[in-house]
Amino acid sequence: MSKTILHIDASARREGSTTRDLSDRVVQHLGAARIIRRDLATPLPLLTESWINANFTPVDQRSDAQRDQLALSDTLVGELQDADTIVIGLPIYNFSVPAAFKAWIDLVARAGLTFSYTENGPKGLLDGKRVVLAIASGGTAVGSEIDFATDYVRHVLGFIGITDVEVVAADKMALDAEAALSNAHKAVTELAA
Repeated sequence: MSKTILHIDASARREGSTTRDLSDRVVQHLGAARIIRRDLATPLPLLTESWINANFTPVDQRSDAQRDQLALSDTLVGELQDADTIVIGLPIYNFSVPAAFKAWIDLVARAGLTFSYTENGPKGLLDGKRVVLAIASGGTAVGSEIDFATDYVRHVLGFIGITDVEVVAADKMALDAEAALSNAHKAVTELAA
């Protein structure tokens, strides 16, 4: 059982979402003393010039307005830092991640907090965490040459130090939804708790 799970849902659909169902099943299967919930159907703001300026201002030189500008990002980073396991319900939209999930990535990939620059290149600062991606797609096969979501998410998570990434996929739902769901549900039960 994980101590703390950060449960993120990236589907725009609150009802009838395959990834929401799968991520719920993963969270229930893994068990946790504490669950932090982040629903990206409630939109996150996109990066702006004032956010970027605040982020690149040294912490001890930030104005109150700049601290306010970064407050949500600080909260999202804190959720990641507090979690032992991150469960992400991730639909594939138009061969890639939903815009809401990209907005989340932009808000949590922060130099000095989730990664640092070293003489050997960037180094992730969130080591020792586990991620389970609960992915669904209509026609895209997960891991195929047209899946621009899965490898991207693995890369970004690795960039911030999270390399233990498992995938539970209900892919190609438009072709055979019953088989896709059956395979995904079986994969959930096979996850190490």
